[in-house]
Amino acid sequence: MASARSLLSEDQFLCSICLDVFTDPISTPCGHNYCNSCITHYWDTSDVWQCPLCNETFDKRPKFSVNKVFSEMVDQFRRSKQLINNSNSNQEPAEPDEVSCDVCTELKAIKSCLVCLTSYCDAHLEPHHRVTRLKRHKLIDPVKNLEDILCKKHDRPLEVFCKTDHMCVCQFCTESDHKSHQIISLEEAYEDKKAELGETEAEVQQMIQMRQVKIQEVKNSVQLSRKDADREIADSVQVFTALIRCVERRQAEVLHVIEEKQKTTEKQAGGFIKELEQEITELKKRSSELKQLSHSEDHLHLLQNATSTNTPPPTKDWTKVNVHQRSYVGTVRTAVAQLEKTLSQEMEKLCDAELRMIQQYAVDVTLDPDTVNPCLILSEDGKQVSCGDVKKNLPESKKRFSRYPSVLGKQSFSSGRFYYEVQVKGKSDWFLGVARESINRCWVLAIPKNGYWTVRLMNGNEYLAAAAPPVLLPVKQEVQKVGVFVDHEEGVVSFYDVETRVHLYSFTGCTFTEKLYPFFSLHHNDDGKNSALLIISPVINDE
Repeated sequence: MASARSLLSEDQFLCSICLDVFTDPISTPCGHNYCNSCITHYWDTSDVWQCPLCNETFDKRPKFSVNKVFSEMVDQFRRSKQLINNSNSNQEPAEPDEVSCDVCTELKAIKSCLVCLTSYCDAHLEPHHRVTRLKRHKLIDPVKNLEDILCKKHDRPLEVFCKTDHMCVCQFCTESDHKSHQIISLEEAYEDKKAELGETEAEVQQMIQMRQVKIQEVKNSVQLSRKDADREIADSVQVFTALIRCVERRQAEVLHVIEEKQKTTEKQAGGFIKELEQEITELKKRSSELKQLSHSEDHLHLLQNATSTNTPPPTKDWTKVNVHQRSYVGTVRTAVAQLEKTLSQEMEKLCDAELRMIQQYAVDVTLDPDTVNPCLILSEDGKQVSCGDVKKNLPESKKRFSRYPSVLGKQSFSSGRFYYEVQVKGKSDWFLGVARESINRCWVLAIPKNGYWTVRLMNGNEYLAAAAPPVLLPVKQEVQKVGVFVDHEEGVVSFYDVETRVHLYSFTGCTFTEKLYPFFSLHHNDDGKNSALLIISPVINDE
């Protein structure tokens, strides 16, 4: 199969003397071609008749002969070149990323031929529009690496599509390896694939939109988190500033008390010192008088004055007078106790604000009858549970608590935050909190290691956090309603006395790898001492 690459190149139509396209070409006896005027002038100016190319020397000046076929080829080439030059003047050069003409290599190709496997500019494509045989060739938009569209096995153009193997094949393939397969045209496969790509593009666009929405959600979450953080920072600054002022005020009061006591001591001591110094002055004066009188030689003078000077001047009895060292015992302790009271009041305010904030995460919890122990009695609405005296005959289930009077909530939680409240008034023994889905329903210690995060009332007066070891909670009065709060992402489970607005205990640093369920356990009735109901209460936020 001839291609444009097999056509004669321009170098074959150039005279080796003038280096231009032949004009009136003639042939020498040795078979080389020259312009008639070029070889004539060459031999006219030379002493020998020699071929400029092969250097063959002739004994006498040769006679020229005209190669009519070659002369016609030169004329055709000259006309073709002129046509190309005229056409190329209107064509654009090929950019680095564009397909260039394989013939002239400089101009941009406008078509590629699947038969010739060559890309052509407008001028070199002209024979495909003129020659009948070339008109039958299949032209496509210009592509690089035309070899890639050939069948590697048969060296034929990939003209059809095998739907069975999802690949392009040639006509020979349809008669061999793909003979029994479903074959369609490239155009049909193109339309099918284009529709499929359109669906994929729509799906991708939807995925992009979903992610853009998610980005906005994340940004909104960050903004809300920033607002919460700013509010918490402002509140913490306000609280700690007030506490610092309170501490400074108590410190100033303690220093003032101590200084006042010291001033009183110093004032009293100063008075004593002044009195003592005055008495010392009087005593020194009497001492001087006695000394002078004792040295007098005048008998009459000594006897007359001895009576008045013989006794010491009147003074105070200082043996019972003391400056007592002031005691500061309890001064700092009293101040710290007052400070502690103030801190306790502030803690109550903070806990109240904290509880109000987490109550906004309240969820509706109902008890799950599929998990209830046969000793327990559930209300119809699933909000109350009590311990009965008779063990009911319930269907066996892996979900059911078989040995201990416990029950789970129906609702599970695997992310975010949630809060619920339970009335425990009148009960002497209970467990409350959350448990993971895979807990042992037969019997196991209700501690975090085993998937339980709970607090417990024991013996009617001992409140414990069911950790390992248990933590005794400093509860001052009977708890009537317990609030349970879980922050899944932060790994926190917190418990509150709802009525007194007091924080009871928090499990922190928890890792939750499963669904969490509200957990309730009542213990047995204990001869009626523990017969009161556990009631899931609606959360009332006064804000």
